[in-house]
Amino acid sequence: MAPSHRSCSRYTRLAEVALATLVVVCPLALGGAARWVAWPLMGLAGAAALLAGIGARRQGQSLRVPLLAVPLAASVVLCAVQLVPLPEGVLRVLSPEAAALREFALEPLGLTGARPVSLDSSATWRELSKHLAYLMTFLAAVQVCRARDSRRRLLAVVAFSGAAVVVVGLGHALLGMHSLFGMMPWVHARPPLMTFFANPNHLAGFLGLAASVGVGLALTTRPRSKALPFALAAGASGLGVLLSLSRGGIAFFLFGQALLMLWLVRQRREGGAPRWARSTAALLGLLAVLAVGAYVAADSLWAEARSANSIEKLSQSKVALWPMMAQAARAFPVLGMGRGAFEAVFPRYQSEPNPNTLTHPENAVLQAATELGLPGLLLLAVALWGFVRLVRREDLDALELAVLSGVAALGLHNLFDFSWELPACAVATLLVLGAVARPRERGRATEGARQGLTPSPVLLGASVALTALGLLALVPGAHRLADAEAELAALVSARAPVDVVHAKGLELIDRHPSDYLLYRLVASAHASRGGEGAGDTLAFVNRALYLAPRDAVSHRVAGRALLALGRRSQGFLEYRLAGEAGDAGALLGEAVRRAHSVEELATMTPDSPEVAGRLMDALSNTPGRQELALVYGAWAREHFEGRHGVTELWTREARLRLLRKELLEAEAACAQVERREPERLDTALLRAEVLKGRGELDASLGAVEALRARHPGNVELAFTLASWQLEAGLTRRARETLQSVGGLISDYRQRARMLSMEADGLEREGLLSRAVERRQTAARLVPSAEGYFAVARLQESLRRYDAAARSVREGLGLLPPDSREAARAWMTRLESAERTRVDTRRKELMDDPRAQELEHLLGGPREPPVEP
Repeated sequence: MAPSHRSCSRYTRLAEVALATLVVVCPLALGGAARWVAWPLMGLAGAAALLAGIGARRQGQSLRVPLLAVPLAASVVLCAVQLVPLPEGVLRVLSPEAAALREFALEPLGLTGARPVSLDSSATWRELSKHLAYLMTFLAAVQVCRARDSRRRLLAVVAFSGAAVVVVGLGHALLGMHSLFGMMPWVHARPPLMTFFANPNHLAGFLGLAASVGVGLALTTRPRSKALPFALAAGASGLGVLLSLSRGGIAFFLFGQALLMLWLVRQRREGGAPRWARSTAALLGLLAVLAVGAYVAADSLWAEARSANSIEKLSQSKVALWPMMAQAARAFPVLGMGRGAFEAVFPRYQSEPNPNTLTHPENAVLQAATELGLPGLLLLAVALWGFVRLVRREDLDALELAVLSGVAALGLHNLFDFSWELPACAVATLLVLGAVARPRERGRATEGARQGLTPSPVLLGASVALTALGLLALVPGAHRLADAEAELAALVSARAPVDVVHAKGLELIDRHPSDYLLYRLVASAHASRGGEGAGDTLAFVNRALYLAPRDAVSHRVAGRALLALGRRSQGFLEYRLAGEAGDAGALLGEAVRRAHSVEELATMTPDSPEVAGRLMDALSNTPGRQELALVYGAWAREHFEGRHGVTELWTREARLRLLRKELLEAEAACAQVERREPERLDTALLRAEVLKGRGELDASLGAVEALRARHPGNVELAFTLASWQLEAGLTRRARETLQSVGGLISDYRQRARMLSMEADGLEREGLLSRAVERRQTAARLVPSAEGYFAVARLQESLRRYDAAARSVREGLGLLPPDSREAARAWMTRLESAERTRVDTRRKELMDDPRAQELEHLLGGPREPPVEP
């Protein structure tokens, strides 16, 4: 009897159960992102490999080791080599960057021990365990899938797992739940389809592979009635791919289905029309499901498509980061930076600021190049060649072609994603590849003798030893970068003694030497000592900047320390670098307050007239610094002469002069603006402001009204005109101006501003009740403490003390905790006034029964009228 029909050993069936459990557990573990998944991953993979080996021994089979197992085994060896502590000379040869980090950052701190190539050993230990699990999963799948029934059951688990994930997502959508099972909200993600996967790209990758496997099972299942569940599972997974709104996932999934169709066309032979008809029907059915899904999610899909509808937008996406990542790879050519160390090491090579933490390159080639160096690229090439050899087999059926098309699509997707870095997609891929790479039934004896391994007790013992090694590797791998940062940050936030923070920092730095944030946190602790700790602050923050030259906070901390040491020029240069790295608050807030001269302001000014203008505004808005703002503005105009943006500096000069009532100087600055850009709208508005400053109110209003006539759709100009009309007491004309642009306003903030200005006019006319309505609407549109307090002041004027107290309470919740004392006192006073009013009214009613009866008939107490 053929091997596919013989009874399997119970050990092989137990191995099949372990593999099926692994396929199910990984998606449940948040797509493999959950920390605890590493233990069942290693345990189940090791158990599956051991049981499959015992089963093969019981059945007299040899163990097949396909070519695809070579890169998996070699990656385990590479991870182990990266963890070996090396003397300084050897480390300098194998990884000059690691040796330089040791020499610059660690040795001066007393951390002089031998260092491995990996710059984050804990992460590499975890990757060692993970790669061992992947190797054992693949080898076990190859052995278990020799039996046809086992093979189809395992592939069915993959297909139905994808469908189950989609059902969970649709259930959440139908119930309107925005957290997983209503209990676990995603903190840093807002997936369109709420499933176990926070990343929609990873979800699309897993579902695309599951859908392809489901199509293959539907094509090869007889009779047709039994194929229906697989077709439904494939359709559900395909629908999930669309609902994930992953642009890459959708595109590569469709590519995989087209590739499958092309392969089926090539395999078509004479007399194979019925098979081709079945294949076409199955694929058309899947496409019909996808068409329905596309119709349901048409608006969302169109929005996603428009977000990448040009070469310019694509160049600003993750593709723009590839040159920086390639530079990081070139720095570690021999053995890489360490498997899993990308998150810690990459900031050193990040030449452009990015608000996000980049944990992976999101490109399989760059992932291998950065973390494993040239050997990693070689292993990737071997894996690709092994896949091509599978594709070129002559005896592939429709199921195997579907599997290979799904893997090919997922592989191309991983040129723009990193779903293979997480166990859910990786385990499913290895399992389905094992089903294709299994030994063929014909010629089993000769093939096993040529390419197999005898499952001897030594080999089985080695699998036990490797499983134990994988589990033990998780012990040092338990130390994670994020945990170390959180632990040290908690000590700094709690203002622990500096000696305690310093000691704990050295311990964590020894474990994660390439994490710049640990050095910066220790520097922050020393900075709390002021000038006394400035030297230690600089020592640690310099190491942080060595590891992350674009870290804005480190530049800010360095600037403070340098100022404390009296090195003001260098300090303000650090503030400039902080601003260029994206920390505008450091430049426009902290640095401006500390600068005392134009020279210091010039040192901190980036090569940008726009930033110089904002610095001038910051100085102008700081009490007592307007004179310095004027002198700085003169320097900036001279420094940036001939550059775009100098006119704005003259405009700021003119408005600052008007604020200071220096009319002659304002006139001269306005003349400069008119000479440079006479046709600009802001130039004409500036001339009107000068006329207003000279007291020519009618002329200034006339000038703005003329501008308004030429630019009827300019909402900001209408706001300016209305505010000037309010200042001149022309409240009715101001309301007419605002009403003329009411239909053009769609932004909530502009609408709230218009309502507030209308309320100002109504207040001036004494129509306080109507003004309250306007201000309440404005406060609801754009909630702010000032908006609610404005409502409360009007309500208090109308003696609506209870309503005023509620408005103050609303505004109180929008204030920072340290600014609430005055508002609480106001609310207490209003509540007291309301109690007094109610008590007084109650006493009046008790003294006058007729008034009490009248109030009962009118439906409650009435407030006395205030407005005429």
